[in-house]
Amino acid sequence: MENTVSNYERVGIDDMKKNYPDEWILLGNPEMNEQEQKVLSGVVLCHNRDKKELCHLGPPLVKNYETTALFFNRVTPRGVSRQIGILRTVSHDIQI
Repeated sequence: MENTVSNYERVGIDDMKKNYPDEWILLGNPEMNEQEQKVLSGVVLCHNRDKKELCHLGPPLVKNYETTALFFNRVTPRGVSRQIGILRTVSHDIQI
């Protein structure tokens, strides 16, 4: 099941929580709260419930971004969404 996103606009965390519950989300050029290690916004490149599938789809999508982040958007039974850590944030060298 492929869940790439064709609309490469910056999306806020509230929209990500609503649109991609209980999914891994790969972001391009994320805006982060560095102190709390939380995502504020970013370009949603891909999302999927299966992290392995997302990691398989992700490499060709990240090549045009300086940084990327991969995180899981967990929705608790009460409907409260929260981030379960940042798997990693990566800086990429862009060659023109």
